[in-house]
Amino acid sequence: MAPKVLVSDKLSETAVQIFRDRGIDVDFEPSLGKDKDKLAEVIGQYDGLAIRSATKVTEKILEQATNLKVIGRAGIGVDNVDIPQASKKGVIVMNTPFGNSITTAEHAISMMMACARQIPEASASTHAGKWEKSRFMGVEVTGKTLGVIGAGNIGSIVIDRARGLRMKVIAYDPFLSEERATELGVRKVELDELLAKADFITLHVPLTEKTRNILSRENIAKLKKGVRIINCARGGLVDEEALAEALKDGRVAGAAFDVFAEEPATASPLFNLPNVVVTPHLGAATTEAQENVALQVAEQMSDYLLTGAVTNALNMPSVTAEEAAIMGPWVKLAEHLGAFIGQVTDEAIKAVNITYDGIVAEMNLDALGCAAIAGLMKSSNPDLNMVSAPVVAKERGIQISRTTQGQSGAFEAYIKITMVSEERERSVAGTVFSDGKPRFIQIKGINIDAEIGEHMLYSTNQDMPGIIGTLGNTLGENGVNIANFTLGRAERGRDAIALLQLDADLPEDVQEKLESSGKFTRVRPLHFEVA
Repeated sequence: MAPKVLVSDKLSETAVQIFRDRGIDVDFEPSLGKDKDKLAEVIGQYDGLAIRSATKVTEKILEQATNLKVIGRAGIGVDNVDIPQASKKGVIVMNTPFGNSITTAEHAISMMMACARQIPEASASTHAGKWEKSRFMGVEVTGKTLGVIGAGNIGSIVIDRARGLRMKVIAYDPFLSEERATELGVRKVELDELLAKADFITLHVPLTEKTRNILSRENIAKLKKGVRIINCARGGLVDEEALAEALKDGRVAGAAFDVFAEEPATASPLFNLPNVVVTPHLGAATTEAQENVALQVAEQMSDYLLTGAVTNALNMPSVTAEEAAIMGPWVKLAEHLGAFIGQVTDEAIKAVNITYDGIVAEMNLDALGCAAIAGLMKSSNPDLNMVSAPVVAKERGIQISRTTQGQSGAFEAYIKITMVSEERERSVAGTVFSDGKPRFIQIKGINIDAEIGEHMLYSTNQDMPGIIGTLGNTLGENGVNIANFTLGRAERGRDAIALLQLDADLPEDVQEKLESSGKFTRVRPLHFEVA
């Protein structure tokens, strides 16, 4: 059955057609997003939800989204999606952070120019029949120093445009390397130096706890006298009240804001000040940008629903279509290894280390790690997946770590999971053979070679004669057919294991018979999703 997607906001017909062309069943209901009750009523029918800003994906909506796998936001802002709740439900949340980059950067440059030359006020005055030529004395930007806070995707485009205007550009960004700064033609500085030297400051960072009020009252006091501030990024980055005071007393010459702490902004300390330009969050408001983000979100959602490729997800590692094809067997192996640990462990898990050996260490380890944790956590909650399982593991205080190493053994590559609890440390390792099938190659440090099937039986015992006979006879007498049989031991007379692939689930009474034989320290039926 084809995946089904609901488009609940205004996306272009071209974007809707992309879903159809990719073989996805799509319902285009552009007004449905504003009706939260109706949306909650129908959302359970859909695998995907494509939105803009009008649809609010709340906890209530997600509770009803029983089949939902992916939410695609056409645009960069996801304030209208409850991402933590979506993660707990195992729903991937995607956005399109690059589709409106040029448009937003151009708007920042436009706002800077409008602020520098007082264009909105001059336009209003002239429309009113006045000719106040001497009133609107502006400043040139050529030769001025532009301070860019945030040199990421949009910030780097602003830097490029500003250098074309012959501005001197300095940038504050803790994640900006010296090599990248040289490539951009910008000098990297600390925030205090930027505040003291910039004639214009433009912000291009997301709103986080670290960036909230990055231009605080304290930092506004450090600004060079006569500076002009431009914010086309996110409301909340600037203390609007403190900035208004600085504008009124002349310490700040002007400001241009497209975003506000509260939106829709019907009131702000910056409103009605003569040296302030304001627009209603128009950073992405061009025909080209709106079309771009709509097409991108349709392609991204289609790729995920049809191939498993993950692009621009906020709660899941990205996996390209090429990676998904190559990594598929390794992702399945990681999940099987995690599932083994989860099913044979009864006590609380404190920590998990995942070792990647050989060529697998060069793959997308974030995605492989999510698969391993999903397999592990599903034993206690089958509804978890690669998105939700890491969230639950973190909530339970499980410490997740990983180790990478070059090829260290007979296999070209393998993955090993080591679990630590209060009582013990347990490990299992596996690899993928040339036929693409995952195999277990080590359990408890004991080397084996076992195919993985849907129904399996794992037993441990002290190495002694008669174990094979007890297993075979007991299962045979009770109508349980063995598809594959693997044995292993540490050394003669010490710990030994058996791993059997069965044609069907092991009945409880048969498990009890094996346990009561007195020959086994553990008998555990296992289940793996092999389809």
